[in-house]
Amino acid sequence: MKKACKSSGIGGQAVLEGIMMKNQEVYSIGVRKPDGEIEVNLSTHEGIGNKKLKKIPIIRGVINFVDSLVLGMRCLTFSASFYDEEENQPSKADVVLQKLFKDRAEKIVMGITVAFSIVMAVAIFMVLPYYLADVLRRYIVSDTVLAVVEGAIRLLLFIGYVLLISAMKDIQRVFQYHGAEHKCINCIETGLELNVKNVRASSKHHKRCGTSFMLIVMVISIIFFVFIRVESPILRVVFRVALVPVIAGVSYEFIRFAGNSNNIIIRILSLPGMWLQALTTKEPDDGMIEVAIAAVEAVFDWRAYQGRSEEEPSMEEAVPSEETAEQIEEPEEMKQFDRLGYRFDSGRSEERNYVFIREKAGA
Repeated sequence: MKKACKSSGIGGQAVLEGIMMKNQEVYSIGVRKPDGEIEVNLSTHEGIGNKKLKKIPIIRGVINFVDSLVLGMRCLTFSASFYDEEENQPSKADVVLQKLFKDRAEKIVMGITVAFSIVMAVAIFMVLPYYLADVLRRYIVSDTVLAVVEGAIRLLLFIGYVLLISAMKDIQRVFQYHGAEHKCINCIETGLELNVKNVRASSKHHKRCGTSFMLIVMVISIIFFVFIRVESPILRVVFRVALVPVIAGVSYEFIRFAGNSNNIIIRILSLPGMWLQALTTKEPDDGMIEVAIAAVEAVFDWRAYQGRSEEEPSMEEAVPSEETAEQIEEPEEMKQFDRLGYRFDSGRSEERNYVFIREKAGA
């Protein structure tokens, strides 16, 4: 086995009692259900924009940011569906939307939700800090110092937001699953076999984390607003809103480069983001790690990535049932779950959307 060092390219996010893992267009959602079973849902997400646009620096960062919001919201909704305490009756708004948009109703609602989330995030973390810093304009003459103060306010607002939501019990568990996600990726990228023991010993911090991305956004925004100056207060606000996609794109390029680099300078520049992850990642228990491993195994052949010997089980050897193999014919990554003790749920699976179940131990 060769020691892995280059970025695996996989990423994900924590959801309610589970993990989403994504490898290019294929993604999985592993959820620990209330009865103790682990359910893994496998599907594909092509996202917005064509393949050519997704290769252009900065632009691909904007596309990736929007895509991650859309997919993240979908995965959160899916995981939450296992924990609905009672069957919810459709509201009047749901009925109206269903009549108006029919099969597209869910996508329309998701789009509205994501758009609202972006607007609120821009208002709270980009526009509000400007107005709060502008109050100090009568005391601070230097525009450069004001831009730094604005950036500091932006950072304090973000930290305050994280501290506020971390007081919620459900969010604390989400942060534990977030830690499990990082630990799995670190385990793979350091060349270790993906199992509970090795994952538990791996770091819960990772350079490509969304928390680090948010910090980089704040730092890049300070640089932009130091050098891009206008006299009109209205135009200052307009510029802050208009430059959000550019700032997000530049920040994405840094995170992407950092994930593939072991350069000492890059490691130093990544440290503040890693420190900030202490707020958004917590140590997971072994049950959470099992869910994270299942989500990774669904979308990523870590053995091939690490260059492990042919003696170890291959994807083809992992599928004893011809019927199962035929039903999950593509993508190739979706053929390996029988080896892990999961059963293929043909009744709930659809084309390119597959469900696997593993019963809890002792069941």
